[in-house]
Amino acid sequence: MTSRPGGRSARVREAVLRAVHAELVERGYPGLTVEQVAERAGVHKTTVYRRWGTVDVLIAEALDHTRETEWPVPDTGTVEGDLIAIATEVADTFADPTRHPLPVAIVVAALQSPRAQDAKRAFYAARQDEAAKVVTRAIDRGELPPHTDPVELIRLTCAPLYHRVFITGEPVDRATAERSARAALAAARAGLL
Repeated sequence: MTSRPGGRSARVREAVLRAVHAELVERGYPGLTVEQVAERAGVHKTTVYRRWGTVDVLIAEALDHTRETEWPVPDTGTVEGDLIAIATEVADTFADPTRHPLPVAIVVAALQSPRAQDAKRAFYAARQDEAAKVVTRAIDRGELPPHTDPVELIRLTCAPLYHRVFITGEPVDRATAERSARAALAAARAGLL
């Protein structure tokens, strides 16, 4: 369904997708219902059922909508500064008690819903592709070997942070982010990526 920018349809979509995020954080995937999303969004449940149909479709569209949000690619002038900026953004998100519940809830939902899993995969693929621009610029400047895999360097930069958050439950901070970025950069400079 296409919506008129700024029209009622767009306002309903925005309210519903914000409600999906809020409900995911508050209740998690198992507790998410179309009825609660509609109530929180201030729309009738038939509106939500008619447009989205199921909780899985709601979650997938909420993730797709988040993917559409512009993300400014860092440009500090050096690949080291750019990678540290990317890793720091991840660490800051998960260290912030107001921001970290949503990405955690989305990952948990994706473990339980194939549709949410597909949407999460698309979200992270899009973000990695955007972030990889810092590596491509660095290759063009001669800071990295020409065969460096840009997406793999981004993954290696962020992976230790996600490991701490989702596997070990350890805190992440800016020092951890910097260490992660520098370790990934050392691997890339050594030609391992």
